[in-house]
Amino acid sequence: MEPLVATLALLLQEELRLVGVGIAAGTGVIGAGAGMGYLIGSTIESIHRQPEAFEQTRTLMFLGIGLVEAFALYSLVFALLIAFVL
Repeated sequence: MEPLVATLALLLQEELRLVGVGIAAGTGVIGAGAGMGYLIGSTIESIHRQPEAFEQTRTLMFLGIGLVEAFALYSLVFALLIAFVL
């Protein structure tokens, strides 16, 4: 009976690790998507209010998008580390 319990405990540990991978990847990508939507929406509002500042606003928007994408990639790398290393 004891080897069966040990085997089930190892399977449960593997399954919970994979659930952690899904949560880490999912929350990181969902957060980045929400951040990007907010960023682009705010940029569009800003351009409507002050069209003469279009160039500067667009440059700052692309900088912000790059930072948000970096956070999304960090979350995916962290999820892969959980999946294959830990």
